[in-house]
Amino acid sequence: MTAVLVTGPESAAAGREHQERVTASGSVFALAVFEARQLLLQLPLLFFGLLYLVYVGYGLFGRDEGMDAYPVLHDVDRATQGGPELFAVALLVCVHRAALLNRRRGLEEQFGVLAMAPARRTLAHALSVVPFAVGVAAVVDVQFAWASLRPGAVGHGSVFELAVAPLTVLLAGALGVLLARILPHPAAPLLFLLAIGFVTSLLPAGSGTHGVDWLWPAVLQNGGTPVPGELLGRPAGWHALYLLGLTVLSVCAAMLVAGGRARLLKAATAVALAAAMAGVAGQTPGDSSGLQAERKAEADHPAKFQTCVERAGSRYCAYPDWKGWTVDWASVVRRVQAEAGGEQATARLTVRQRIPEITDLTADATLPTSSAPGTVTVGTQWGGNRVPEFAVGVARILVAGNEQASVEMCDARPVTTMWLALATDPSPEDTFRHLRIDDSLTGSAAVLTPDGGSMSVSAQQTQVVRELFREPHDTVAARVRSHWQQLVSPHTTTAEAARLLGVGVPKGPDDCQEG
Repeated sequence: MTAVLVTGPESAAAGREHQERVTASGSVFALAVFEARQLLLQLPLLFFGLLYLVYVGYGLFGRDEGMDAYPVLHDVDRATQGGPELFAVALLVCVHRAALLNRRRGLEEQFGVLAMAPARRTLAHALSVVPFAVGVAAVVDVQFAWASLRPGAVGHGSVFELAVAPLTVLLAGALGVLLARILPHPAAPLLFLLAIGFVTSLLPAGSGTHGVDWLWPAVLQNGGTPVPGELLGRPAGWHALYLLGLTVLSVCAAMLVAGGRARLLKAATAVALAAAMAGVAGQTPGDSSGLQAERKAEADHPAKFQTCVERAGSRYCAYPDWKGWTVDWASVVRRVQAEAGGEQATARLTVRQRIPEITDLTADATLPTSSAPGTVTVGTQWGGNRVPEFAVGVARILVAGNEQASVEMCDARPVTTMWLALATDPSPEDTFRHLRIDDSLTGSAAVLTPDGGSMSVSAQQTQVVRELFREPHDTVAARVRSHWQQLVSPHTTTAEAARLLGVGVPKGPDDCQEG
């Protein structure tokens, strides 16, 4: 017996429609690949793409010392957002140019007789930027992975923050296609960018309002003191949703202008609009009262939020993300304390990490000083100048007892403090210069401390400290230990300290006494 399958006219029509959709999708994909290859040959895109790679490469290989060797990952993730902005602008211009190529060459009428509708050709142009967004995403991943693999890396990144750079590239391409459909003129990208710049210039600088600041693709908010990730208050997820919704909405609008009328396109437009509006609403409110209260609590009462460890007789307390740095802090404490005399050579210290009360993530605020005996303040940055600054912080506690007592010392104690801090430094005079706010080695100046404040060092004290650095270390160390009580007394003058340490006595009274 033979079975015969009878296909009706409706089934055949449905099969043909499905086959046409598959063929059309393949054609859109093929055109997108072709346009992506053509974009890759555009000189502006090549130039700014190479410029972006050079910028990233310099960041990876050219700045691997100092504080860059100790990255805070929840600052690193948003630092990846600004790099591809010029590349995104170049992509917008080149995509706009590519989408108008047929019009410029007078081929629009000939393309109108093809099976591929203008709306599908518009979609192909929009899809041609996807490989570039993927490339930027790969670069961003390399940047973040490079930072996270450093031995001194702390914190945790956000996938939404890392998504901003590739989403910015996608949005630029989508806007380029949309401009080509609504403003089919070669000068349209320039006019659009000028309009954006004009509107931006009218907005209040540093408004701090999420609804204004976060309408721009990349909101870096960098340059401030690093804080625990839970205190950032950045609506990164809502912002990524806003960028994604705006990108899809731009593509759908371009397709509608090009004549697209499919129900799926209209539905996608509605969903994209809803997503963009939800993103705007989610990123608008700003810092909640709960977040502000939590920020104040962690700044005012850090002990409640920190983990403490014991190392070589001293206590080190840090926020959870920074606990790995306690080993580095302990090595500085041991080095400085080994030069001290009397009971301070074995005194138990408490190193307490502090953060400022946060009002603006771009502000580099000073930290509150402590009046607690034997407590050393340390911040949320390490490496570079932060290391000798911390050494000064440790030394002033050994000499003065607490941070507040060390603010104004017009006697021998600044000399003792600076020698303790830099006695074993490989280049003490150079480090001394970098610690001084005026970057000099003469006259009076303020020396930076780990709380972001400073300690005054007079011209006479500066002279004695420099002479001590030129003496044999062991000779000075022995004199410091044998005269420790006099050197840490507020009643010992700078001239007397010079005589006790065997170096030249500066002439005249300290200029701090004259003030």
